[in-house]
Amino acid sequence: MMSFGFRSSFGLFVKPMSEFHGWGRDTIATALAIQNLSWGIVAVFAGGLADRFGNLRIILAAVAMYAAGILWMAFASDSVALNASAGVLVGAGVAGTSFGIVIPALMRAVPKERQPWVAGVATAAGSMGQFLLVPFSQTLIDVFGWFSSLQILSGVTLLMVVLAIPLAPYSGSNEVHTGQADQPVMDAVREAFQHKHYVLLVLGFYVCGFHLAFITVHLPAYLSDLGFTAKIGAMSLAAIGVSNMIGSYMSGVWSGRWPKQSMLAWIYLLRAVVIAIFVVLPPSLGSILFFSVGIGLLWLATVPPTSGLVAVMFGTRYMALLYGIVFLSHQLGSFTGVYLGGFLYEQSDAFVAVSAFCGQYLGFASFGDASRYDLVWLINILLGVLAAVIHLPIRERAVGRFAQASA
Repeated sequence: MMSFGFRSSFGLFVKPMSEFHGWGRDTIATALAIQNLSWGIVAVFAGGLADRFGNLRIILAAVAMYAAGILWMAFASDSVALNASAGVLVGAGVAGTSFGIVIPALMRAVPKERQPWVAGVATAAGSMGQFLLVPFSQTLIDVFGWFSSLQILSGVTLLMVVLAIPLAPYSGSNEVHTGQADQPVMDAVREAFQHKHYVLLVLGFYVCGFHLAFITVHLPAYLSDLGFTAKIGAMSLAAIGVSNMIGSYMSGVWSGRWPKQSMLAWIYLLRAVVIAIFVVLPPSLGSILFFSVGIGLLWLATVPPTSGLVAVMFGTRYMALLYGIVFLSHQLGSFTGVYLGGFLYEQSDAFVAVSAFCGQYLGFASFGDASRYDLVWLINILLGVLAAVIHLPIRERAVGRFAQASA
């Protein structure tokens, strides 16, 4: 809850920090894009280390990096320090305290048939963090200003150390899969990339990262540009979080009943539909509420079926590592979405003209009228449709030596 909640709050600092330092939005957007990239790269190594040394040790080290990164972010006065603090260090901290490390530990604590459910519970808990901590962060900014708020958040982050201790009994791999006990880790990675369904899953998760990171970082500033207050942006992210609790939990339940690849295809397609409706409707509290609830129900609903497919294909022996690789693709998408949003915003009016032309060609007459973000919204729609198509050929079955052992 805390890890995901704090990470979801960084979009609230884009506008006040940019205005204080005289930065363009591309400056802090680049740092947050690097954060997502750092998160993805470190997640791969953190997953491998967690499989070998236990999840708890990784979490404790990551909490220290998380808190130090937020504190350094407050004192960063140039782009280099901002990229190192909010980017590299916080990203590494999130990697070691997020789903890729926590979910495998929770899966070891329950029977196999309950694993999709517990993945949904864990994902919903992350959403609860977004619902509670984004408004909390905005309140801190309103009362103390962005500088002191970051220092307070840095201290509160350390509470994750206490909350992680109950994971200790499930921190290591306490089960051995027949046929996998003696499999070297690199053989497991090689086997995964030789399986086309795993590769499709990796490619599809890129789109999930693009959607989530762009919206998390740029939605508050986008709504501010449309004339809404900062509190509306914070409440929109909070509404996404509370809706996501429902969507993530139900996704975990349904992942144990329905084909996971079909669920993923529908989730991505519905995301494209919700975004398209949002950018077509005139800006209003009603359209913001529709978007927040709609996209929130689909927000992290991809995690239970995605992690579930990895577990079905390869078991949980190397799940933290193999899911970490899938998640790296997610974070590459996150980097692209955050950076592209800031980059296009700061470019010339030619991009506004391009978005207006594309939107009108597709029937979205409102594109280009109010925001330089419109072209990126259009890219979000197209990527959602593409991801839906990518997931259709995936099949839910064990592979390699794990399949032979199961047989």
